[in-house]
Amino acid sequence: MKKLEYSLFKPVDNSFLVVFRVIFGFLITAEAWGAILTGWVERTFITPSFTFSFIDFPWLQPLPGNGMYFYFFIMGCFGVMVMLGFKYRLAISAYSLMWAAVYFMQKSNYNNHYYLLVLLCLIMCLVPANRSYSLDAKHSPEFRSFTCPNWCRLIFIVQIGIVYTYGGIAKLNPDWLSTESVAIILRSKADLWMVGSFLQENWAHWIIAIGGAFFDLFITPLLLWKRTRKFAFGLSVFFHLFNSAVFQVGIFPFMGIGMCIFFFPPDTIRRLFFKNRLPVADASFYLVNKKLIALLSLWVLLQVSLPLRHWIFPGDVNWTEEGHRLSWRMMLRSKSGYVNFKVVNPVNDSTFIVDQSLHLTRDQQRNVATKPDICWQYVQYLKEEYAKEGLTEVEIYAEGKVGLNGKKRTALYNPNVNLAAVEWQPFKSAEWLLHLESDL
Repeated sequence: MKKLEYSLFKPVDNSFLVVFRVIFGFLITAEAWGAILTGWVERTFITPSFTFSFIDFPWLQPLPGNGMYFYFFIMGCFGVMVMLGFKYRLAISAYSLMWAAVYFMQKSNYNNHYYLLVLLCLIMCLVPANRSYSLDAKHSPEFRSFTCPNWCRLIFIVQIGIVYTYGGIAKLNPDWLSTESVAIILRSKADLWMVGSFLQENWAHWIIAIGGAFFDLFITPLLLWKRTRKFAFGLSVFFHLFNSAVFQVGIFPFMGIGMCIFFFPPDTIRRLFFKNRLPVADASFYLVNKKLIALLSLWVLLQVSLPLRHWIFPGDVNWTEEGHRLSWRMMLRSKSGYVNFKVVNPVNDSTFIVDQSLHLTRDQQRNVATKPDICWQYVQYLKEEYAKEGLTEVEIYAEGKVGLNGKKRTALYNPNVNLAAVEWQPFKSAEWLLHLESDL
């Protein structure tokens, strides 16, 4: 126990935390203001007449009119404050709250990287990233410090290690290892300058499939081991820049590169970025925070447990989506298909098919067809809308077919189940889902 306490709380040079604060602040500013400039805010919050929030957060809805533009602009301002270390605790707490609201407010554009940003923001709320080379330290010299507890470094290593490791384990499935899912994803990249045609070659699919699994599984131990650390850093830079160029995934490749800083010894970062700073002497005295140990332990336990929860549900998680989110299952499935909603009025036994274009964008319609929780939410929305028109007893049935990773399309939703009468049960498999024949 003493060794653990020393490893967590021994004072180390905080140069790595200062550098990462600047990188992190710049990237979250780019994420917020870039979402406005690229049209993401408009496509996600302004254009749709209906937004799919996480089921447990139905009250989280976009601001009316152009309100979301102001929302993201304010987020970017908080990002600048984080970068400069100005009113740091206020700025990072506000950005964390606002970004978490954005994340839970919509899932039509769900991305594992958005979830990772939520987690990193929460960690940044804990660490003292503004104790040096910040406006806070400049205005309050007594606040300045050139050290921080070692847990401030270790928690980032553990968090990104969990992400990579689970991402690698998830890739050990037939569709990824046979390159089927990779080939489908890369079809849309054929027009990329210089590399587009190469990405359509079978050998490129094998390199990406095997290389991607290898990277996720082994990059953490390679970065931890001193002998392979520089090689692993170079590999990480190449991997993330490749992803940025090919898949256009925003700030997150650069966040991945930036997080490599935590794997290098704190003194190495000091010598690289702050050559005039004196090294931190080894301290025999350090303060132990038992409550913080409990909090960090709970955090790690939660992060290790959440990606495993899909095993409590039957069938292929890539098909049913049950337990898919928050599990670091990245780029593993491509689903296409359609669904029609038949509405039955039992009062006069009349039926009609819903015109989804009246309520949903094309992207939302694709999500409704392939993601069961979004389909259920849309049915509940329809049920409420018809109730406003006096149709309080309608039955709604979903009829359609979906294909997973280029395979033959088959029914995902049971067409004989009235989804308007179904209650959502987050910890129980949905009985109205039909499983693939290979799962039966």
